[in-house]
Amino acid sequence: MDERTLPRELEWLRTAVHLETGCDRGQESIARVHNMGRPPRRIVQLLVDGSTHEIPQPGMAVLNGEREVGKVTSAAQHHELGPVALAVIRRSTPADAQLWVENMAAAQEILVSPEGISAHRPPPRPKIPRGVAPPKK
Repeated sequence: MDERTLPRELEWLRTAVHLETGCDRGQESIARVHNMGRPPRRIVQLLVDGSTHEIPQPGMAVLNGEREVGKVTSAAQHHELGPVALAVIRRSTPADAQLWVENMAAAQEILVSPEGISAHRPPPRPKIPRGVAPPKK
């Protein structure tokens, strides 16, 4: 995480944030992203090519072609998968894009939906034409 991280980018709304409780610090920004739109980034697991015997370091740039789309947040050597990393990347990065961490090829494993729509998002409000009074309850 960094100073710009939003809970919605990491899919924390399912487990760590309660939208129905009282006022919490930052609750307005969480509710705004939850109800109105999508966060600008998403977290992914990167399956890194292990042929170089290197493990990405936190802070390394994640590239899609020559364009930087994110940063590695943490990395480790998995006993079956080889080098793996977590990275926060731009939401607009295609889910099937071939990514690179420096000179290491990396495939994404989706952790947070690229669409950014939570299962907990409220249904859209019905559209009421101008000049028509809303129905009374």
